Parts: sequence; C-alpha cells; structure tokens
Amino acid sequence: MTREEKNQIIDSLVVDLNKYGNFYIADISALTVEKTNMLRRECFKKNIKMCVAKNTLIRKALDKLEGDYSEMHSALKGTSAIMYCETGNVPAKVIKDFRKTSDKPVLKGAWIDSAVFLGDNQLEALASLKSKNELIADIIALLQSPAKNVISGLQGGGHKLSGILKTLESRG
Repeated sequence: MTREEKNQIIDSLVVDLNKYGNFYIADISALTVEKTNMLRRECFKKNIKMCVAKNTLIRKALDKLEGDYSEMHSALKGTSAIMYCETGNVPAKVIKDFRKTSDKPVLKGAWIDSAVFLGDNQLEALASLKSKNELIADIIALLQSPAKNVISGLQGGGHKLSGILKTLESRG
C-alpha cells in the first residue's frame, strides 16, 4: 500500500469519525465470510457504517481529530473493525444480538459522546444506554403523567359529586 493510499484511508476515517461522533472498535477476526456479510447486513439495516482498517491507520486518524482519543489506542490490537453510528447504543445491541449465534464480534472499545468504554465487559452497559430520543420520550411521559392524574381525578371526582348531590336530593 502506497503512502498516498494510506493517507486517503486516514482522511476517510477522519471524515467518518467527525460525521458520526460515536464509534465502536470490535474484533471480527474469526468470523467466516458468510457471517461477516451477515454482520454487515445487520449493520446496514440499523444505519451503522462498518469498515475494517489497520490499527496504525485508525490510530493516525484518531490523532488527527480534535480532542484526546489516546485512551482508545489500547483497543487497537489485532484485527479491528470500526462501527460508526449516530445513536450510541445501536452498535452494542447489534453486537449483542449477533453473538447469540456466534462468539464474535468482541468489543474492544467504544467512544460514546466523549466517554470511553474499553473491553468486552462493557457491552451490556452500552446496550442498556438510552439514546437521546429515548430520553426525551421518557421525560415527556413523566411530564404527562401528573396532568393525566389530575384530569382523571377531576373526572372521577365529578361523578362522585353528582352522585352525592342526587343522594341528598332524594333524601330531601
């Protein structure tokens, strides 16, 4: 591979890292071609971009970014696939689901909104993270809950009040 080709790959990685913001580094080395293609299809369905690159090129791309990505350097050993996504928990869910039928991919590290997660033991925590849209939905549900309780209380109270008035009227 020529220096020019390497620089093109590094520049492409930098563009994707800046575009998505969230990325996972996984080991897919022992997967067969068939299983790798299945993983790529699952990633495509979930709007995850996946590519395989040399660790030195990934490291150089990380070094070109603004901010300190040096913690991710320890994850760059062996064969590395990068999974980019705008939603931080989606790649973890794909990896978790895929591992029901295979022992790979193994999570090496993840960068989610400037937080670093290193090691495969972080997969469960990453899969349970809530996305921005999920958090907004939870907040809206919490805000609507008291209003619904007040409305139902008023509706129920109105029926009780009319029942009491009818009872009093029949006595009088």
